[in-house]
Amino acid sequence: MNLQIVAVTSIPEITPGTDLAAAIGPGLQSVRWPDGSVGLQPGDIVVVTSKIVSKAEGRIENAVDREAAIDRESVRTVATRATATGTTRIVQTRHGFVMAAAGVDASDTAAGTIVLLPTDPDQSARTLRDALSRDQRISQLGVLITDTMGRPWREGVTDVTIGACGVTVLHDHRGSLDRFGNELTMTVTAIADEVAAAAELATPKAAGLPVAVVRGLATFVSESTDTTTCADGPAPELGARALVRSADADLFRMGTREAIDLGRSLGRQEAVEVRRTVRKFTDEPVPTALIREAVSCALTAPAPHHSTPWRFALLTESAVRNRLLDAMRDQWIKDLTELDSYSPESVQRRIARGEVLREAPAIVLPFLDLDQTAHGYPDTRRQAAERDLFMVSGGAAVQNLLVALSARGLGSAWIGSTMFCPDIVRDVLDLPTDWQPLGAVAIGYPSAQPPERRTLSVDDYLITPDH
Repeated sequence: MNLQIVAVTSIPEITPGTDLAAAIGPGLQSVRWPDGSVGLQPGDIVVVTSKIVSKAEGRIENAVDREAAIDRESVRTVATRATATGTTRIVQTRHGFVMAAAGVDASDTAAGTIVLLPTDPDQSARTLRDALSRDQRISQLGVLITDTMGRPWREGVTDVTIGACGVTVLHDHRGSLDRFGNELTMTVTAIADEVAAAAELATPKAAGLPVAVVRGLATFVSESTDTTTCADGPAPELGARALVRSADADLFRMGTREAIDLGRSLGRQEAVEVRRTVRKFTDEPVPTALIREAVSCALTAPAPHHSTPWRFALLTESAVRNRLLDAMRDQWIKDLTELDSYSPESVQRRIARGEVLREAPAIVLPFLDLDQTAHGYPDTRRQAAERDLFMVSGGAAVQNLLVALSARGLGSAWIGSTMFCPDIVRDVLDLPTDWQPLGAVAIGYPSAQPPERRTLSVDDYLITPDH
C-alpha cells in the first residue's frame, strides 16, 4: 500500500463565523504531491484539527472560567492527579471521550482565551465534507476531525479522531484468516485513529499546520452521496462516536485511586451487612497476613479509660489446637452429663456443633486482659458494671474482627465455648490468669454461600420512649 500524507499550507487565521470549507479550500486545491500532481483526487481523506473547527463554530471562552468550562463539558470524573503545575482532571465529555480537562485547551489561541471541543464533531465533519465535496467537485472524499489525547499505560500523546464522515472508522477483521489459516476472532482496527496519528506527523503541534490530506486509503472512503458513512445516517456505527467504548465493555472505567476510594466507600456501607456466619470451609490455607490485618482492625474498637484490653491468640498448629479442643470437649461432656443430665445421644449432637473449630484452617481466640486496665471498686455493683464495660469493648473488638475478615473474602464463625471453660483455656495455652476468653473465631475460605439472612424489622427492636 502506498500511503502519502501532505500538510496543507496557507491556512488563514480562523475566527468565529469563518466559513471553514472556504478558508481551507484554496490550500487543498494547491496541495502538491510527490508525483507532481496538485489538489485532491477521489479517495483522499482531509484531516482537520478540532481547534480550527471549534474556532469557526465560536467555541471560545474566557480563560478565567476554565475550571467551570471543564465542569460543563464533563459528565463524570474518571481520575484526578496532583502535579507540579496543578491538578490534572481526566474526565468523560458529553461526547463520550475520556480525556484530560474535557479537551478544554489554552494553546494556539489568543492570550486569555480557551477553546472547547466542537459541540457535535461528527456533524461538523458532515458539514465540512458536504461543502468540500461540492466546492472541490470530489464525490469520494473523507473528513476526519482530530484532537490530542493521552493513553492508559503509555507515555506521550497522539492524535485521535473525534469526528468523522465519509470514512469507515473501524475495520472488522473478525472471521477472516491470517496467512497461516488461523481465524481472527478479536481484531477490530481503529482505522480513523490510525489516520489521525499518521496525519499529525505531517502537522506538528507548533507548526501552525491544522490540515493534512492522506492519500492511499480509498478502500475506506465512501462516495459523498452515501449517507451511511456519517454519524446520523442509516449506519451510525461509522461515525467517530463508534470509537467510544460502551460502559458495559469498559474494563477500566475509572482511575485506580478513584476505584479504590469507591470500593472503600461501598465497603464501609456494606461491610456489616455482608458479614455472615460461615461454618463450612475449603481446605485452602488462610494467609497469616490477612488474619493480622483483621486483628489490626479489631484493635480499633472503643475501650474504657483509654485502655487497650484486647488480646488474641492465633491457632494454626493442629497439635496445640487439638489439645485445647479435646480438653474443652471433655469439660463440656461432663457438664452436659452431670449438670444437665443429657442422654449420650443428645450429648453427642451438641458436641458435634464444636467440630467447626477443628475443621477450620485457622482459629483466633479473643481475650480481655482485665488486670492491667479495669478499675477496682469496693462495692459489688460498680465492680460488676466495670467488668460489663470491658466486655462490651471486647464484643466490639470481636465484631471488628469478623467484619474485617469478611471484607477480605474470608468466612468466619464466632463460637462462645471458651467462655464456659476459661480456666481450661488459660491452662492449656499457658496464659495469664486474668485473661478473660471471649469465645473462638473459626476462619477459612467459605466452601458454599450461607443461606439468606432473615430480615428483621427495626421497629421490633428500636424503641423511642416519650419521657
